Amino acid sequence: MVDQAAGVLIAVGRMSSAEAWDVLRETSMRTDIKLRHVAELLVEWGRTGALCADIRIELDRQLAPRRPAPGL
Repeated sequence: MVDQAAGVLIAVGRMSSAEAWDVLRETSMRTDIKLRHVAELLVEWGRTGALCADIRIELDRQLAPRRPAPGL
């Protein structure tokens, strides 16, 4: 499940597998939700587009520095 969640992050965030792992780990730590559960939620998000607010907020925070600058 964790590998599938990393795949979702790689696709959405255009990042390496190491970066995806870091995002998963940080999201888990900062939301106090077990890594496996975060992974399950992210895989479900990839299927349905639905993601709980606390994970969405933290995921946005984690992905913001990795997004390319406008116009690039």
